[in-house]
Amino acid sequence: MKFAAIDIGSNAVRLLLARVFEHTEGPLIKKESLVRIPLRLGDDAFLRKTIPQEKIKKLSKTMLAFKYLMEAYEPIDYMACATSAMREADNSQKILHEIAKYSGLKLEVIDGKKEADIIFSTHIEEKLKPNIAYLYIDVGGGSTELTLYHKNQPVEEKSFNIGTIRLLNNLVTKKQWTEFKQWTKEKCSSFDKISAIGSGGNINKIFRLSGKKENQPITYKKLLSISKSIRQYSFEERIYKLGLRPDRADVILPAAKIFTSVMRWGNISQIYVPQIGLADGLVNILYQRYKS
Repeated sequence: MKFAAIDIGSNAVRLLLARVFEHTEGPLIKKESLVRIPLRLGDDAFLRKTIPQEKIKKLSKTMLAFKYLMEAYEPIDYMACATSAMREADNSQKILHEIAKYSGLKLEVIDGKKEADIIFSTHIEEKLKPNIAYLYIDVGGGSTELTLYHKNQPVEEKSFNIGTIRLLNNLVTKKQWTEFKQWTKEKCSSFDKISAIGSGGNINKIFRLSGKKENQPITYKKLLSISKSIRQYSFEERIYKLGLRPDRADVILPAAKIFTSVMRWGNISQIYVPQIGLADGLVNILYQRYKS
């Protein structure tokens, strides 16, 4: 069974083409192709509360290209969701109308809670140890979603308007940062032992830079060390020496700041990086919908 998922984020737009295989232990999702276009919608949405016509045209063309790719792939179904940048833009409804008219694709703007719920639909809790608490940290361009798991169940969740593009543009106030810190410290202090689970393109890249094997966690000290190492390189050196894309080379540092800050506040010693995201959750929802 083949499905397609479109994730319209603050930093980039992604199309995931995936196939689901069924077996006795449950469905297995295999990513067959991932197309990523760095549009940076958040630069305009967060600064000016609107997305200019030039970027709307680029987004519409991207959606049309995605439509043609999906027609060639022939999935059973698709879902397209937009997150923080489109939530923030005053002209988001106009954009949805233009994209539907131009490409025929239907998009949905989702809030932070639904975004987290979609990611959790991948049943990440099944991989957790029931006797350990976990703080799920999903860092995007416009927001960070935190969810606290205990005994394989989400017990607390919160979305903060603190993301990599907002930090780059100095759009996070001291009050917001303090609330972020207080929530994390308060919720994590209830547990003697807690680990983190990281989500997002930046932590995925940091994980690859760490040289860790799949399913191995990164310690807080290692994450802090990698962050300091990246910071020593200039923007150009991060591209040529570390192999980062230009649209990753600037946001990776504020992302590292968010992850290390949350781990420090929560007294968290290690973070697992399963390398899943919104698009993976959408594929799982599509599969469950098809089966029902």
